[in-house]
Amino acid sequence: MHNKDERQIETEQEEFWLGDFGDKYIDRNRNKELLASNISLFKSILSRTGKIYSVLEFGCNIGMNLKSIKSLLPEVKLVGIEINKKAVDELRSSGIAKVIHGSVLDVEIDRSFDLTLVKTVLIHINPEKLDKVYSRLYEFSDKYICIAEYYNPLPVEINYRGHNDKLFKRDFAGELMKKYPDLELVDYGFIYHNDPIFPQDDINWFLLKKK
Repeated sequence: MHNKDERQIETEQEEFWLGDFGDKYIDRNRNKELLASNISLFKSILSRTGKIYSVLEFGCNIGMNLKSIKSLLPEVKLVGIEINKKAVDELRSSGIAKVIHGSVLDVEIDRSFDLTLVKTVLIHINPEKLDKVYSRLYEFSDKYICIAEYYNPLPVEINYRGHNDKLFKRDFAGELMKKYPDLELVDYGFIYHNDPIFPQDDINWFLLKKK
């Protein structure tokens, strides 16, 4: 497993998340309410899998998803990939996961995992580079892939907090299954931002399994 802090930046989207905006994102998403909502979400997802011993998350930030999974599966081995150095340092200090400081576009890992996970990260990837991420999600998974993103039947770009070319909605799971016909859809769901107990940001999740 290569854990290198020196990396080549390929896209303006990566540069965006490396800097001040990425740092501010950390503070906006560090709260107990999100952690509780994540626990509810992953309880639903993990109830549809077999036994999970290892998880790799693409774009883990400070580990809000990984912390939720750890609370449900205390013995699971967690690894995260994160491009923002401030987020990497914070997650490393928690000790709950091994963290690779790098881009999901070029990181290389010499092992595979029971589950690969990506949540509200594909929406921020340059569309021309999505195929590289799809390949890594598939190749690093032994069995399951979970995608939790904003869904749209056709690709569309949305203004993101006043920034253009930083958020893209599409059918990520459908594209991944088309690329890899041996993937089957196990389950899927939607979490509404006005859910009275465990809201998420209008996220569609999809659990895929290698046949």
